Amino acid sequence: MPQKEDDGSPKFGRLLVVLIFAVLVCAGLTWLMATVFPNFPN
Repeated sequence: MPQKEDDGSPKFGRLLVVLIFAVLVCAGLTWLMATVFPNFPN
């Protein structure tokens, strides 16, 4: 696997992508719960 664009650590870019993806999934789930179940905590 050629890694020409990575000049520092190849793992950091992948970790950043996974982190952003996890945040987006959490935000999407939170928005979905707020939309489907408006009074979920009660």
